[in-house]
Amino acid sequence: MPIRGGSYRGSRGIRAILEWWSVGRCHCGGRGRFIMGDFVGSLLCRMTNPNADGEAFRFVGVASGDDRKSTSDRILTYGQLDRRARALAAWLQMRGAKGERVLLPHCDGPLQIEALLGCLYAGAIAVPCPSPLSGGRFARRLALIAKDTDAALVLADSATAPEVSRVLAGGLLVCLAADRAELPSPDDWRPPHPADDDIALIQYTSGSVARPNGVLITQRNLLAAQRTLTRALGTSGTSVVGGWLPSFHDMGLLVQLLHPLHLGACGVVMPAGAFARRPLSWLEMIEKHGVTVSGGPDFAYAMCVREVADEQVEKLDLSGWRVAVNGAEPVRETTLRAFARKFAPAGLRPEALYPAYGLAEATLLVAGGVPGRAHSRRSVDAVALAAGRLAAPVPGGRRRTLVGVGRPLGSEVLIVAPETRQVLEPGRVGEIWVRGESVGAGYWGGRAESGVSFGARTGYGEGGFLRSGDLGVKDEEGELFVIGRIKENVNINGADVAPEEIEASVQEQNPLFRNTAVFIAGTDLDRLVVIQEVHDEGLLDSEFPELADVVQRHLEGEFGVTDAAVLLVRTGVVRRTTSGKLQRSAIRRVLEDGGIRPLYHHGPALECDLSTN
Repeated sequence: MPIRGGSYRGSRGIRAILEWWSVGRCHCGGRGRFIMGDFVGSLLCRMTNPNADGEAFRFVGVASGDDRKSTSDRILTYGQLDRRARALAAWLQMRGAKGERVLLPHCDGPLQIEALLGCLYAGAIAVPCPSPLSGGRFARRLALIAKDTDAALVLADSATAPEVSRVLAGGLLVCLAADRAELPSPDDWRPPHPADDDIALIQYTSGSVARPNGVLITQRNLLAAQRTLTRALGTSGTSVVGGWLPSFHDMGLLVQLLHPLHLGACGVVMPAGAFARRPLSWLEMIEKHGVTVSGGPDFAYAMCVREVADEQVEKLDLSGWRVAVNGAEPVRETTLRAFARKFAPAGLRPEALYPAYGLAEATLLVAGGVPGRAHSRRSVDAVALAAGRLAAPVPGGRRRTLVGVGRPLGSEVLIVAPETRQVLEPGRVGEIWVRGESVGAGYWGGRAESGVSFGARTGYGEGGFLRSGDLGVKDEEGELFVIGRIKENVNINGADVAPEEIEASVQEQNPLFRNTAVFIAGTDLDRLVVIQEVHDEGLLDSEFPELADVVQRHLEGEFGVTDAAVLLVRTGVVRRTTSGKLQRSAIRRVLEDGGIRPLYHHGPALECDLSTN
């Protein structure tokens, strides 16, 4: 049955955890009620709350016991969560974990939030990371994070712990199978009394352009970010927040896991693998459990449009889905339009679609719209946009439709010329700079990238800004439009063009086209390469040349590119980060190393092995 709200209300919510984290001092009034200061709360006070049996999380479709094929729903109450977190915290404190890094490999089920809160209760630094069970790429990422943080402790579940130990063999890490371990009594836990600027967790970036960096997120950042989410999404203790994103994804961590606790509301979480296998399961979860707020990257919405049949849509009821967040990668107008049209028969309101912009370095949300209000879209002249300015389209000219991601929320946002650092007026394209309480403290290890991205100063001498590396533009009313990544723009006929623009337009040319990746390669970095996934089931080899020719004709007619290298590949070749962003740099490296064997190659040869299957 649908969930209709949480157990803790007002000052009694686990929202008080975040307040307490940031200052670490509190006192109780009668009947266990919190006496709130600026950021004050107490876990000890909450233990007297009479509603501790209220539902905090429902984990749906989680493997049961040792039978990985059997699944069930697992409910975690606020009281159970609190006691479990305090027991884990006591175990960590016995090992001197305060201020130390603790790896949290992703798992399906209650441990993903129990372990996170256990670290925060203990004053340890939580480091969410992928599970090695998800494949070799994720195992390598786990090993990289372990080495980078020099972590000494790992909290994993019993299914993951053996593989974690194998991947990290040779180190001095202690890996606890926390779901089956004998833990100390919750009463052995002692509050750590953290300060505002203490590091609460290290959030690793997705690494879409460069190697991933660990963002230092302080207690102050966490609280500021949660307050921003509450204002932006219009959430409250009666909201039901759900989704399938993993716990090491910034939206999965900060929205799906921490936000329900901040509100004293209910969370519903399903495995990411379940969505990947069957996108319809996400929508069924939203209906069945009364989820009001959920979201994901743009590609997730596109998958639902592509994979869910019309007869399945007719059986859905999405009328209760109030906020459908689309973020973590460029938001495409074609995706929003197609999703709204596809699921209108299921009661989805178009104004529920909520494009947003954020990044890990800003503890997620930077800009968003108003819930219940239709998002902004703007048709502009594509040539003028490539030249760095917003302009109305000209008759017969190439145009691009931009999706507004709302206005700044809780942060100051400037558009700045990357080279001169001059603040640009509305209508001019530049780098998005962010300043506010939610901006992280830098990258772990004090590496050189911290000095480049954090604490930037404008040409006028204003400091304390985060350089996002993203290109954007504000219109006259303050609406933000994200154009693409600075380092990934391609130069076509003397103008910089965001690869997202080319990728989106190419995908629309044939229903067999899936993911597209566009970048510059070749000896002199002068060749446009298009890697186009094709749903090739049932296709004859003789049909590939025509599909490649469709891409080339479109590139020539729309962008003036006459000599692109077009590679048709099977689905799965185009790589994405853990947050769904295209890894163009990584795909380019694989291509140059001869690791891509296309179904068909059209256009000029490149300095790499392109032998076909």
